[in-house]
Amino acid sequence: RQRLDQLIPQFLRLSAQSSDPDTTLSRLLNLLDGISRRASYLAFLAEYPQALQRLTSLVAASSWASDYMTRHPALLDELLDAREIFRTPQWEQVDRDLQSRLDDNAGDTERQLDVLRHVQQEQTFQLLAMDLSGLLPLETLSDHLSELADLLLRHVLKLSWAAARKRHREDAGFAIVAYGKLGGKELGYASDLDLIFLYDDDHPDAQENYARLAQLINTMLSSYTAAGRLYETDLRLRPNGASGLLVSSIEAFAGYQRDHAWVWEHQALTRARFSAGDSRVGEQFEQIRKQVLCRQRDLAALRREILEMRKKMHEGHPNDSGLFDIKHDGGGMVDIEFMVQYLVLAYAHQHPQLAANTGNLALLKLAGELGLISAEIAEQNCKLYRTLRQTQHRMRLNNQSPCRVPPEEIDIHACRQLWAELFRDAA
Repeated sequence: RQRLDQLIPQFLRLSAQSSDPDTTLSRLLNLLDGISRRASYLAFLAEYPQALQRLTSLVAASSWASDYMTRHPALLDELLDAREIFRTPQWEQVDRDLQSRLDDNAGDTERQLDVLRHVQQEQTFQLLAMDLSGLLPLETLSDHLSELADLLLRHVLKLSWAAARKRHREDAGFAIVAYGKLGGKELGYASDLDLIFLYDDDHPDAQENYARLAQLINTMLSSYTAAGRLYETDLRLRPNGASGLLVSSIEAFAGYQRDHAWVWEHQALTRARFSAGDSRVGEQFEQIRKQVLCRQRDLAALRREILEMRKKMHEGHPNDSGLFDIKHDGGGMVDIEFMVQYLVLAYAHQHPQLAANTGNLALLKLAGELGLISAEIAEQNCKLYRTLRQTQHRMRLNNQSPCRVPPEEIDIHACRQLWAELFRDAA
């Protein structure tokens, strides 16, 4: 009670200095309620006023950051040293330090998983602090969050194979492939991971052993403990979707993509990449991916298929609010992503460089340089896509979802114009 009596006036004083004192104070009190039974946290805040100042700045800037700190109060220690908080991650060093911490807990898988969760939280917090201080452009932030996910996937795979009850070889001939936000290196703080699992191994037990491995990886990633959870996962992009096998041989994957995959699955393939595991399997995946994307297609049929899928997605996200949904409404992020995917699938057979997974902005710019669309409209759509992503990011930092704004706030003319040019014949 004495510590609370000491802290509350400081909370009031610091909140009053923020741009929205009432909201800031409310977030601080919620956090205080969450940690009030832990005397050590109260003592820490009372003893280190500079940490309290930085905490106030964080929660004032973002309700998501406030919730994150409330869920993971051990991160309060990170507020002490500004040099550490605002230092760009050196991922090779992070990897070495993480391996050392895992080695210290060798033989205790549960404890090792908690180590992974703590490292994820520490690195996410440092990126969040830099982000809210204006030190990280959004694209750089997404690169770092994607690098962190890749690093953790590598270690989860290694731990899972070591913990497997039945192994037929020392190192798994197994790869984790990332799709979606992680595949395109556009990961956000709370993004789930779209993953598929592939193997290249002719041992008679390979399918069974790798299926168990994939299940264990998914459990390690998505299960909750007192230390939290690593990531929510989505495995539905595997061949044959939710009804398909959890893990596929590289040959089966190649045959499916060649003979049975839908166009929307090839659209998803434009944003896929090898993330963790056996690099040899990753190289085979990349070869299959490029072969599929560089296939010559009937453009009229391709346009019809893409429009049909876009219609289904639009119908799945109705919006009668009078506001503009920056992701799902016509002229928004999904439209730009669909146009990039169309350009890749339509023209990669002529221009194989389009098959490179370099991101929506780079691919739009490349399409302009190749003369597939005008360079000017390519640049306008790049600018719009950045604006949409930054708006979405800012709103999600304050737990605003779905992300909708007054229509007059964002000019979507460039997207509408390019959409009309690319899909006019199929309308």
